[in-house]
Amino acid sequence: MFRTLLKSKIHRATVTHCELHYEGSCGIDEDLLEASNIRPNEQVHIWKVNNGERFITYAIKSPRGSGIISLNGSAARRASVGDLVIIAAFGMVHEDKLDEAVPKLVFPDAANRIVETRSEPAGPQSGDPVILPLGAEL
Repeated sequence: MFRTLLKSKIHRATVTHCELHYEGSCGIDEDLLEASNIRPNEQVHIWKVNNGERFITYAIKSPRGSGIISLNGSAARRASVGDLVIIAAFGMVHEDKLDEAVPKLVFPDAANRIVETRSEPAGPQSGDPVILPLGAEL
């Protein structure tokens, strides 16, 4: 059996361009593509931080070091310049290899320059803040 797991995530990138009359896609700075292990033409999920909207398109390469995150074609109607988005890609992993599958996480600044990269399993990590249900006490 194969399972679909998170492979790559660019967390809280800033949309820099919306190009309605360009064929559909999401242009991503080549530095971000490389750091996150997202390939050109790979399916990507876009999650809009501002309102929770989600949609799917595919990645294309934008110039290295440009900071470009461009939503193109019909995707341009789903966000505005300045919006924060999470860009995620998934992969199929055989059940025997689940423990070896660790996603690449990329954290850019407001100009979409890489601040941090991590590879870590899903879920809370040691040292993460504890989030309790409303009204619960430690």
